[in-house]
Amino acid sequence: MPAEMERARRLFTREEYHCMGEVGILKPTERVELIRGEIVEMSPIGRRHQAFVDNLAQLLIMRVAGRAIVSVQNSLVLAEDTELEPDLKILRRRSVPYKELEAHADDVLLVIEVAESSLSYDRSTKPRLYAEAGICEYWVVDCAAESVEVHRAPQAGSYQDVSRLTGVVPVNPLAFPDIRVTLAEIFA
Repeated sequence: MPAEMERARRLFTREEYHCMGEVGILKPTERVELIRGEIVEMSPIGRRHQAFVDNLAQLLIMRVAGRAIVSVQNSLVLAEDTELEPDLKILRRRSVPYKELEAHADDVLLVIEVAESSLSYDRSTKPRLYAEAGICEYWVVDCAAESVEVHRAPQAGSYQDVSRLTGVVPVNPLAFPDIRVTLAEIFA
């Protein structure tokens, strides 16, 4: 019996992906991302996930006010075939407003994924994508363990410096070393 042939998959560009949304193929209520040309369903948002996103948004907005932009659950362009929807990102201020040109990897100072049911995905697939795009810092907020994994120093598609923080320690974004966010504040 011959081995089953691998079937070719139809991959999409960002332009095609957005057209699917405009004509109603992808519904506004669908939680999807475009990853290397494939449309991938995102995990549903649970109560703890939403609470920790809200806590982080409030903390970061207050602490970077006037210096950067905190973007909550909005698109991030990594390539012409990849557009993610991270839970939070801190964007640099720039001369071209974000209403004119969406956020790209070189605009990102920090990206954060809050993981409840998506933890293994956020620890495997997402760091490769963010590191390949050159995003200097990526946090994975683990809802169950109430810990934060800090990924820094992207090189060759992975982060060279990864640490896991637990307890009451603070975490400081690389771009804003004067800002302290404690795990107690995130997981309140």
